[in-house]
Amino acid sequence: MSGPTTAAAALRRRAAGAGANRWVVLVVLCVSLLLVAVDATVLHVAVPAVTEDLRPGAIELLWIVDVYPLVCASLLILFGTLGDRVGRRRILLLGYGLFGLASGLAALAHDPQVLILARALLGVGGAMIMPATLSILRQVFPDRRERALAIGIWSAVAAVGAAVGPLLGGFLLEHFWWGSVFLVNIPLMLVSLPVGRLLLPESKGDGRGPWDVVGALLAAGGLFGVVLGVKRLGGGEPPASLFTLVPLVAGAALLVLFVRRQRRREYPLVDLRMFARPAFSTSVGCIVLAMLALVGLELIAAQYLQLVLGLSPLETGLRLLPLTFAAMAAGLVGARMLRRFGPRRMVCAGFVLTAVAVLLLTAMGGEDNPGLLLFGFVLLGFGLETTLFGAYESMLSEAPQEQAGGAAAIGETSYQLGAGIGIALLGSVMNAAYAPGLASVSGVPASASAAASHSLGEAYEVAAQLGGSAGVALQRAARDCFVHGLHVTLLVSAGLLLLGAVMALRLPRVMQCEEAAVEAEIPAPREVVESRVSA
Repeated sequence: MSGPTTAAAALRRRAAGAGANRWVVLVVLCVSLLLVAVDATVLHVAVPAVTEDLRPGAIELLWIVDVYPLVCASLLILFGTLGDRVGRRRILLLGYGLFGLASGLAALAHDPQVLILARALLGVGGAMIMPATLSILRQVFPDRRERALAIGIWSAVAAVGAAVGPLLGGFLLEHFWWGSVFLVNIPLMLVSLPVGRLLLPESKGDGRGPWDVVGALLAAGGLFGVVLGVKRLGGGEPPASLFTLVPLVAGAALLVLFVRRQRRREYPLVDLRMFARPAFSTSVGCIVLAMLALVGLELIAAQYLQLVLGLSPLETGLRLLPLTFAAMAAGLVGARMLRRFGPRRMVCAGFVLTAVAVLLLTAMGGEDNPGLLLFGFVLLGFGLETTLFGAYESMLSEAPQEQAGGAAAIGETSYQLGAGIGIALLGSVMNAAYAPGLASVSGVPASASAAASHSLGEAYEVAAQLGGSAGVALQRAARDCFVHGLHVTLLVSAGLLLLGAVMALRLPRVMQCEEAAVEAEIPAPREVVESRVSA
């Protein structure tokens, strides 16, 4: 029984890889992901240099930073499903080309408008690349054991990219002008295009029915509105603001129309019946909850390290590196843990471990404690990556192969939405816990207290303007209130993570490798079928 199954799985792997070694294909895909992940964070350290050179207005600067993730998140479903229709490798290679061209345009931008346009094009290229990497990975590794290892490596590379971005940007800015943070993409894309064309296999879905152009546009418009509204909330805009409320309501309405349209169509753009499968819908929910609980927390932690402990940006980045290294380690051992413990226990344990790390970090105060931070960040990185790895692997394995692009796009969209909502939600919790303590600081005028309640950075500026004992009192009170708000935010994050652990109980108990291998031999390669018929 095992002999024919193993032989069929091996035959399927050869057909899926189109003659290329699947591990070499994984390397090409990981390089693609690394570029997109680095570009999402590399600009952050270059913002001061861009501001000094191009002199953008406040709104223009906001769009320079935010337009890349906004456009990328909006178009993931569009390009993920288009790849299922016209070919995933084709979309990936087009994404390479667009990413390279947009990088050159961004590097040579002479005014804010051109840079905003270039960043938007980078977002389009990123949306073409990200779901294609996962869907091709789903095809090249039909055996679930190997696919779990491949996803572990893929997710470890994503963690590396997010951490390398600011460090690479800082290095380039020390030696070159700000455009070099974009220019570095071009030689990598010039290599990736011919290598990808030569080594990556082409794959498509079943091709039944026309591609739903209207549905794709509804999804893109709906996600754009929702993500834009969530980002404005995360930036501290009031919920009742017209420029926050209108995108949220319009985006939600378009997404409702999208869902209704997909349910009515014989050949939907995204088969929503996938959400009826407990493993798939639970995995998506776990991705959203994990990012919701953690991304806003990371932003607040960076503020704590710089504004409370007084660390430099470089020192802050170095303090956060253990989190990245732990995430890399979890990705690399994730396949073995998944085989041994199964999706349910692995994702539950990841959520619980992350919640323990978050609760441990509530011991942070106004004084530096390097040992506590190191231990807490290591647990945080390992637990978070364990959760995300198990959820991504279960989601991708549960989706039909012909819907791989759509499933990958749903996973990436869930990641982006969870991150945006997390920044908005935890930022609101932080502000609600921070502001009341500054309402009445002895010797500080009410107007100064009101200004200081907006953020810790602004409180320091107001304290410096006041000077004397009042300034010292305001600075001390603001620090204490920020630490209190951080503790409240940590407790809320821990609650969300424990809720995720409960949600993960709906995941399968064991990793169904045998069924995946049997499914992988259907359909058989055309030449094998023809040889059997002729025989």
